[in-house]
Amino acid sequence: MTAKLPQPGELDPIETASRDEIAALQLERLKWSVRHTYDNVEPYRRKCLDKGVHPDDLKSLADLGRFPFMTKSDLRDNYPFGLFAVPVKQIRRLHASSGTTGKPVVVGYTENDLNNWANLVARSIRAAGGRPGDMVHVAYGYGMFTGGLGAHYGVERLGCTVVPMSGGQTEKQVQQILDFRPDIIMVTPSYSLVIAEEFERLGIPPEEISLKVGIFGAEPWGQGMRAEIERKLGLDAVDIYGLTEVMGPGVACECIESKDGPVIWEDHFYPEIIDPETGEVLPDGEQGELVFTSLTKEGFPVIRYRTRDLTRLLKPTSRSFRRMDKIVGRSDDMLIVRGVNVFPTQIEEQILREPRLTGNYQIVLTRDGHLDNVEVRCELQRELTGKVGRGAIEEISRSVAHHIKTIIGISTRVQVMDFDTIPRTQTGKARRVIDQRPKLQ
Repeated sequence: MTAKLPQPGELDPIETASRDEIAALQLERLKWSVRHTYDNVEPYRRKCLDKGVHPDDLKSLADLGRFPFMTKSDLRDNYPFGLFAVPVKQIRRLHASSGTTGKPVVVGYTENDLNNWANLVARSIRAAGGRPGDMVHVAYGYGMFTGGLGAHYGVERLGCTVVPMSGGQTEKQVQQILDFRPDIIMVTPSYSLVIAEEFERLGIPPEEISLKVGIFGAEPWGQGMRAEIERKLGLDAVDIYGLTEVMGPGVACECIESKDGPVIWEDHFYPEIIDPETGEVLPDGEQGELVFTSLTKEGFPVIRYRTRDLTRLLKPTSRSFRRMDKIVGRSDDMLIVRGVNVFPTQIEEQILREPRLTGNYQIVLTRDGHLDNVEVRCELQRELTGKVGRGAIEEISRSVAHHIKTIIGISTRVQVMDFDTIPRTQTGKARRVIDQRPKLQ
């Protein structure tokens, strides 16, 4: 793909500012955000009092490390509005997580918060190669999930045409892409492969698909998945990052000219990497848990929010802001298999080393006595199903199992299945892990 490089005047001045200028702005906004939260969010003020810190103690960016963390438990313990920093009457929109593992996380946005959010998503789309006048097909889910509406208003803010398709109805998704010929799609990486399979079923090659850029987020994905998506849809696959608690999509986004990790919009979010066990702040370049402090949010500010996402901070390249590496996984998604820490994305990377396999897979965990068993289910590419003999299938299975053992350190049974055997997601995020192990008492 030919990248749409930014032209003079297209970037916000802060995107090309010096690091000293960025740090000065961050400290000014950080002092405001910590004070705003301390004064207006009683549960956070109690945390600060318990730790013996006060907003007046914040005299440098490094001083932030003295302040307490916020966690998802804090959000659930104060459900629904206990962490809002403004009266509910000043909130213009609510969003919430799915709440599949407990009470949902509810966040609120003031008018100014919504304005900033739209601007940051617009900035993200521009970084990904979008320009005013482009048409953007939004296949993130709408509703309480932040993806659909977050993308929608950013598309409009940039001056693009939005196609508010939402998730599901794959045949209709593809028909609208064929009819409307959008330039960009915003969707989860796993669902993009479902869409790609429908194009394949119709016999439409990648070069005849109008899409030039895909902006993918809401779930971890690796370089192998990027290559698979780009090959099947004939576009540039760009990573966008966000989470409900911090804002939604648009906290960070890759630049199309480099595609070397999402650029964190550091003028609105201050990142830290900590040791997940000790909470110690780690230097840039070291892997740990990503922590965010909002610098401009009014309705629902977060101070040192532990995302559970595992990554590292990288030096600036295409912009003056630091980047984040690909998410290795979430600490709460980590699987412990026979004493080895395993993330689904690690297994995904080994599957996608084999070009005869698709990016759809499942990991099934069982336990036989005290021994964990791991079965990796993966699929042949559509054009190979029914045409590959037993010997070749066994060779693929052995190869993938060998790579998983060598790179990750666990033994697995790899089952190579026909195309379209593994259930497809119609709601956006794929279910990759089926853990059938009995809970330890």
